[in-house]
Amino acid sequence: MSSLPSTVDVAIIGAGAAGLGAAHALKESGLTTIVLEARDRVGGRAHTIQASPDVVFDLGCGWLHSADQNTFVAIAEQLDFELDKTLPPWRERAYGKAFPQAERDEFVRALDAFYDRIEQAARSGKDSSANRYLEPGNRWNPMIDAISTYVNGSELDRVSILDVDAYEDTNINWRVRRGYGALVAAYGSEVPIALNCAVNLIDHSAKRVRIETSRGTIEADKVIVTVPTNLIADEAIRFHPALPDKVDAARGLPLGLADKVMLALDEADALPKDGNLRGATMRTDMGTYHIRPFGQPCIEGFFGGRFAQQLEDAGDGAMAAHSIDEIVSFLGSDFRRKLKPLKESRWSHDPFARGSYSHALPGHAGARAVLAAPIDGRLFFAGEATSPHFFSTAHGARDSGERAAKEALAASSKR
Repeated sequence: MSSLPSTVDVAIIGAGAAGLGAAHALKESGLTTIVLEARDRVGGRAHTIQASPDVVFDLGCGWLHSADQNTFVAIAEQLDFELDKTLPPWRERAYGKAFPQAERDEFVRALDAFYDRIEQAARSGKDSSANRYLEPGNRWNPMIDAISTYVNGSELDRVSILDVDAYEDTNINWRVRRGYGALVAAYGSEVPIALNCAVNLIDHSAKRVRIETSRGTIEADKVIVTVPTNLIADEAIRFHPALPDKVDAARGLPLGLADKVMLALDEADALPKDGNLRGATMRTDMGTYHIRPFGQPCIEGFFGGRFAQQLEDAGDGAMAAHSIDEIVSFLGSDFRRKLKPLKESRWSHDPFARGSYSHALPGHAGARAVLAAPIDGRLFFAGEATSPHFFSTAHGARDSGERAAKEALAASSKR
């Protein structure tokens, strides 16, 4: 959109999955809408790039989690995006001698027992940090903590057990061959979006809401806010009058950090497609590696939590360098010449994300409902952090946008 309208019925802040879900839900409403996006692209934390001529790379979300309930599955089919239903490389597809199958089985049993203890403890309704449910002295505790950094973006000492228990996972996980980010971008192609339009202030002190942006001011009857929690917590977007309950809720739902690195792999046929590589390391500061996703000539690495933050802060290339060193330690020195850095994500350094996806701090599991609650029939809130059961996912975000749009429509019909 080349010019910004001066007024609309509904303004949507953010063109990620949540904002696009809201915009689609309002398409047939007869209301004028616009999506205001700070970036120069659509998709938010869903972003596909062509890392090399033969490697597609999702810098952000890459898996259609709970695919049998994931609303992006039907969208993919409508938009003619091929779905890949290959088993994920998490349990069934270990590769190499760095993590022998017997030890892997032992680790999986320890991990399952840990989650069973959390589920049982959560029945009391009393919250606490998840690290309290590690079995004292268990050799796999550091690796269980590492798994949390991939799943929650944070170590277990900062994760609420009630939040962990609330998450729903059907254990059916598919992928989009052309990229999840590409699918989300295609989903946004038919809604009105103003790019390079960062929102600074949402002034709801008068009858109509005034929105100050980097491209000028716009007024709206209603506003749907879908930005990541860290932007609300840091007050990068300010509200007037202030909304301290929303800021507090956002601070209880910080974005953890989960980063990815993509390495080109020469002589790729020497390794299996869609394999998993990690070591049986007794430390949390570790990566896990997806060998040849979609059969591509590459290895995709994952890092989370404080270790991901350390690698980001070390600068461009640090994640790739560590990955190559770690992979070589697993597979042998000959692999050093076969690996070449392509691209790495740096989500905590992205000014419009400041992290990857939300987790509830201990004692703050109820903050998701607080953040989602409408204000005065004019301000509505969406985003993965507001999803009660599918938080940290793109489909949870999309569905929350649809929910907020329906709330806005219901409020409009009452006036």
